[in-house]
Amino acid sequence: MLKNSPAIGTRTITMKNDPRVLPFGKFLRKTKLNELPQLLNVLVGDMSVVGPRPLTAETRRYIPKMSLRKIASLKPGITGIGSIIFRNEELYADIANMDYHQFYAKEIGPFKGDLEVWYLKNQGIFLDFKIIIATIFVVFFPQLKAVNFFFPTLPKHRLFNTT
Repeated sequence: MLKNSPAIGTRTITMKNDPRVLPFGKFLRKTKLNELPQLLNVLVGDMSVVGPRPLTAETRRYIPKMSLRKIASLKPGITGIGSIIFRNEELYADIANMDYHQFYAKEIGPFKGDLEVWYLKNQGIFLDFKIIIATIFVVFFPQLKAVNFFFPTLPKHRLFNTT
C-alpha cells in the first residue's frame, strides 16, 4: 500500500480497485500471501491459525458490543469463518450501491459479529480443520461457493449468499 494509506481515502478499509494498493500488493492480497508473516505471531503465541481476524479501531466500532464481549476470549487468527464469508467484502458495497462505511456499519459488521459468536459456540479442532480446508478452497477456487457444504449451521444473512 502507499505510504500513510490509513490517512487516505477509506482509511483502514480496503475497497475494490483501491488506488492505495500497489500492483504487487494486489497479487499478495488476492493470493492471501500477505498473511504469511502472521505465522510468526502464531509461533510466539500472539495469534492462532483459526480465530476471528484482528480488527482495526475503525472496523471494531462496526461490530456490535455484545458480540465483541463474547469473542474477547478468543485469540485472533490468520483465518476464520468471517475471512471465508467476506473474502471479497469490498465487492458487496458495490452490489448494494451504498457508501462503504455505511454498508460496513449496517450489514458487514453485525454479520461478522454473528459469525464469530457462532465460531465461539462451535469451536473445536474439527471445526478449525474445516475452516483451514475451506480457506484453501476459497483462495484457490474463489468461484466455488461451498460454504454451506462445510458449515451448514452458519447464521444466514439476506445479502451474503454462501451456497
